[in-house]
Amino acid sequence: MRRIVIIDYGSGNLRSAAKAFEHVAEAGDTVTVSGEPTALRDATHIVLPGVGAFGDCMAGLEARTGLRAAMEEEVHVRKKPFLGICVGMQLLFTRGYEHGVHEGLNWIPGEVKALVPGGNLKVPHMGWNELQLRAPHPLLQGLKNGDHAYFVHSYHAVCENPADVLATTDYGGPVTAIVAHGNIMGTQFHPEKSQEPGLRLLSNFLNWVV
Repeated sequence: MRRIVIIDYGSGNLRSAAKAFEHVAEAGDTVTVSGEPTALRDATHIVLPGVGAFGDCMAGLEARTGLRAAMEEEVHVRKKPFLGICVGMQLLFTRGYEHGVHEGLNWIPGEVKALVPGGNLKVPHMGWNELQLRAPHPLLQGLKNGDHAYFVHSYHAVCENPADVLATTDYGGPVTAIVAHGNIMGTQFHPEKSQEPGLRLLSNFLNWVV
Protein backbone atom coordinates (compact mmCIF):
# COMPACT_ATOMS: atom_id res chain seq x y z
CA MET A 1 0.00 0.00 0.00
CA ARG A 2 1.35 3.39 -1.03
CA ARG A 3 0.55 6.57 0.86
CA ILE A 4 0.90 9.65 -1.32
CA VAL A 5 0.99 13.02 0.44
CA ILE A 6 0.57 16.19 -1.62
CA ILE A 7 1.96 19.12 0.35
CA ASP A 8 -0.46 22.02 0.90
CA TYR A 9 1.49 25.19 1.60
CA GLY A 10 -0.93 27.66 0.02
CA SER A 11 0.36 27.35 -3.55
CA GLY A 12 -0.54 24.83 -6.20
CA ASN A 13 -3.37 23.24 -8.10
CA LEU A 14 -3.87 20.70 -5.35
CA ARG A 15 -7.17 19.18 -6.43
CA SER A 16 -6.01 18.54 -9.99
CA ALA A 17 -2.82 16.92 -8.73
CA ALA A 18 -4.75 14.80 -6.24
CA LYS A 19 -7.23 13.65 -8.90
CA ALA A 20 -4.39 12.66 -11.24
CA PHE A 21 -2.72 10.58 -8.53
CA GLU A 22 -6.05 9.01 -7.60
CA HIS A 23 -6.44 8.04 -11.26
CA VAL A 24 -3.11 6.16 -11.37
CA ALA A 25 -3.29 4.79 -7.81
CA GLU A 26 -3.95 1.13 -7.17
CA ALA A 27 -6.36 -0.50 -4.74
CA GLY A 28 -5.21 0.20 -1.19
CA ASP A 29 -3.26 3.34 -2.09
CA THR A 30 -4.23 6.61 -0.40
CA VAL A 31 -3.84 10.19 -1.63
CA THR A 32 -3.81 12.91 1.03
CA VAL A 33 -3.49 16.68 0.71
CA SER A 34 -1.96 18.14 3.86
CA GLY A 35 0.23 20.94 5.15
CA GLU A 36 0.94 19.19 8.43
CA PRO A 37 4.54 18.05 9.00
CA THR A 38 3.30 14.92 10.76
CA ALA A 39 1.55 13.79 7.56
CA LEU A 40 4.92 13.27 5.89
CA ARG A 41 6.01 10.75 8.50
CA ASP A 42 3.61 8.08 7.25
CA ALA A 43 3.96 8.95 3.56
CA THR A 44 5.63 6.61 1.11
CA HIS A 45 5.67 9.24 -1.68
CA ILE A 46 5.76 13.05 -1.27
CA VAL A 47 4.63 15.61 -3.87
CA LEU A 48 5.23 19.38 -3.89
CA PRO A 49 3.09 21.26 -6.44
CA GLY A 50 3.56 24.96 -7.05
CA VAL A 51 1.90 27.84 -8.90
CA GLY A 52 3.06 31.45 -8.73
CA ALA A 53 6.32 33.25 -8.08
CA PHE A 54 9.40 31.46 -6.71
CA GLY A 55 9.83 33.78 -3.70
CA ASP A 56 6.18 33.71 -2.71
CA CYS A 57 6.07 29.92 -2.89
CA MET A 58 9.24 29.56 -0.85
CA ALA A 59 7.88 31.99 1.75
CA GLY A 60 4.66 30.00 1.96
CA LEU A 61 6.62 26.82 2.53
CA GLU A 62 8.76 28.37 5.25
CA ALA A 63 5.68 29.81 6.96
CA ARG A 64 4.38 26.32 7.76
CA THR A 65 6.02 25.61 11.09
CA GLY A 66 8.13 22.47 10.97
CA LEU A 67 7.25 21.61 7.38
CA ARG A 68 10.68 22.18 5.83
CA ALA A 69 12.40 20.24 8.62
CA ALA A 70 9.96 17.36 8.11
CA MET A 71 10.65 17.40 4.37
CA GLU A 72 14.40 17.29 5.00
CA GLU A 73 13.99 14.35 7.37
CA GLU A 74 11.72 12.28 5.15
CA VAL A 75 13.36 13.05 1.81
CA HIS A 76 17.05 13.40 2.66
CA VAL A 77 17.40 11.08 5.63
CA ARG A 78 14.73 8.47 4.95
CA LYS A 79 15.10 8.81 1.16
CA LYS A 80 11.40 8.78 0.31
CA PRO A 81 10.54 9.42 -3.34
CA PHE A 82 9.81 13.11 -3.87
CA LEU A 83 8.28 14.88 -6.88
CA GLY A 84 8.20 18.65 -7.40
CA ILE A 85 5.77 20.01 -10.00
CA CYS A 86 6.22 23.33 -11.86
CA VAL A 87 7.31 25.90 -9.23
CA GLY A 88 7.51 22.96 -6.83
CA MET A 89 10.32 21.69 -9.05
CA GLN A 90 11.97 25.11 -9.18
CA LEU A 91 12.08 25.29 -5.37
CA LEU A 92 14.39 22.25 -5.38
CA PHE A 93 17.23 24.40 -6.70
CA THR A 94 19.78 26.56 -4.90
CA ARG A 95 18.16 29.90 -5.68
CA GLY A 96 15.72 31.70 -7.95
CA TYR A 97 15.80 35.15 -9.53
CA GLU A 98 12.10 35.94 -9.91
CA HIS A 99 11.43 39.43 -8.49
CA GLY A 100 14.74 39.47 -6.63
CA VAL A 101 17.08 36.77 -5.39
CA HIS A 102 15.51 34.05 -3.27
CA GLU A 103 17.12 31.00 -1.70
CA GLY A 104 15.54 27.67 -2.56
CA LEU A 105 15.71 24.27 -0.87
CA ASN A 106 19.14 23.62 -2.44
CA TRP A 107 18.39 19.94 -2.99
CA ILE A 108 19.59 20.07 -6.60
CA PRO A 109 22.54 22.34 -7.47
CA GLY A 110 21.48 25.04 -9.89
CA GLU A 111 19.52 28.24 -10.35
CA VAL A 112 16.12 29.28 -11.67
CA LYS A 113 16.44 32.09 -14.19
CA ALA A 114 14.19 34.12 -16.46
CA LEU A 115 13.14 32.38 -19.63
CA VAL A 116 14.57 34.30 -22.61
CA PRO A 117 13.68 32.28 -25.71
CA GLY A 118 15.20 32.94 -29.09
CA GLY A 119 13.09 34.20 -31.97
CA ASN A 120 9.77 35.93 -31.39
CA LEU A 121 8.44 33.45 -28.86
CA LYS A 122 6.37 34.89 -26.04
CA VAL A 123 6.87 34.65 -22.30
CA PRO A 124 5.28 33.03 -20.38
CA HIS A 125 5.78 29.77 -22.21
CA MET A 126 2.25 28.41 -22.19
CA GLY A 127 0.95 25.35 -23.99
CA TRP A 128 1.94 21.95 -25.33
CA ASN A 129 5.55 21.15 -26.16
CA GLU A 130 7.42 18.01 -27.13
CA LEU A 131 9.70 16.25 -24.67
CA GLN A 132 13.22 15.24 -25.64
CA LEU A 133 14.50 12.47 -23.38
CA ARG A 134 18.19 12.69 -22.50
CA ALA A 135 18.91 9.65 -20.36
CA PRO A 136 17.23 6.37 -19.36
CA HIS A 137 15.54 6.56 -15.97
CA PRO A 138 12.72 4.67 -14.19
CA LEU A 139 10.65 7.89 -14.16
CA LEU A 140 10.66 7.88 -17.98
CA GLN A 141 9.57 4.28 -18.51
CA GLY A 142 7.03 4.14 -21.35
CA LEU A 143 7.69 7.74 -22.40
CA LYS A 144 9.28 8.57 -25.75
CA ASN A 145 10.77 11.47 -27.62
CA GLY A 146 8.04 13.65 -29.02
CA ASP A 147 5.50 13.02 -26.27
CA HIS A 148 3.69 16.26 -25.48
CA ALA A 149 3.45 17.91 -22.07
CA TYR A 150 1.66 21.04 -20.87
CA PHE A 151 3.85 23.95 -19.74
CA VAL A 152 3.04 27.27 -18.05
CA HIS A 153 6.11 29.18 -16.85
CA SER A 154 8.25 32.29 -17.23
CA TYR A 155 11.37 30.96 -15.44
CA HIS A 156 13.38 27.81 -15.99
CA ALA A 157 15.89 25.69 -14.11
CA VAL A 158 19.56 25.71 -15.07
CA CYS A 159 21.18 22.62 -13.55
CA GLU A 160 24.78 22.79 -12.36
CA ASN A 161 25.19 19.12 -13.24
CA PRO A 162 23.84 18.19 -16.70
CA ALA A 163 23.37 14.61 -15.47
CA ASP A 164 20.45 15.84 -13.33
CA VAL A 165 18.48 16.70 -16.49
CA LEU A 166 16.34 13.78 -17.70
CA ALA A 167 14.44 15.63 -20.41
CA THR A 168 14.25 18.98 -22.12
CA THR A 169 11.83 20.76 -24.40
CA ASP A 170 12.59 23.24 -27.15
CA TYR A 171 11.27 26.78 -26.73
CA GLY A 172 13.67 28.97 -28.64
CA GLY A 173 16.42 26.82 -27.17
CA PRO A 174 16.58 23.88 -24.76
CA VAL A 175 14.51 24.22 -21.57
CA THR A 176 14.78 21.81 -18.64
CA ALA A 177 11.59 19.73 -18.47
CA ILE A 178 12.34 16.82 -16.09
CA VAL A 179 15.05 16.51 -13.44
CA ALA A 180 16.17 13.78 -11.06
CA HIS A 181 18.79 13.72 -8.34
CA GLY A 182 18.63 10.41 -6.49
CA ASN A 183 15.17 10.07 -4.96
CA ILE A 184 14.36 13.71 -5.72
CA MET A 185 12.53 14.32 -9.02
CA GLY A 186 10.74 17.20 -10.66
CA THR A 187 8.85 18.33 -13.76
CA GLN A 188 8.63 21.87 -15.09
CA PHE A 189 5.41 20.94 -16.88
CA HIS A 190 2.16 19.88 -15.25
CA PRO A 191 1.86 16.09 -15.50
CA GLU A 192 -1.68 16.29 -14.14
CA LYS A 193 -2.63 18.30 -17.25
CA SER A 194 -0.50 16.37 -19.73
CA GLN A 195 -2.90 13.51 -20.48
CA GLU A 196 -1.44 10.04 -21.04
CA PRO A 197 2.29 10.94 -20.87
CA GLY A 198 1.73 12.86 -17.65
CA LEU A 199 -0.25 10.05 -16.06
CA ARG A 200 2.43 7.57 -17.16
CA LEU A 201 5.08 9.67 -15.41
CA LEU A 202 3.01 9.85 -12.21
CA SER A 203 2.51 6.09 -12.30
CA ASN A 204 6.26 5.59 -12.74
CA PHE A 205 6.87 7.86 -9.76
CA LEU A 206 4.57 5.74 -7.60
CA ASN A 207 6.49 2.64 -8.63
CA TRP A 208 9.68 4.16 -7.27
CA VAL A 209 10.37 2.47 -3.94
CA VAL A 210 12.99 3.12 -1.28
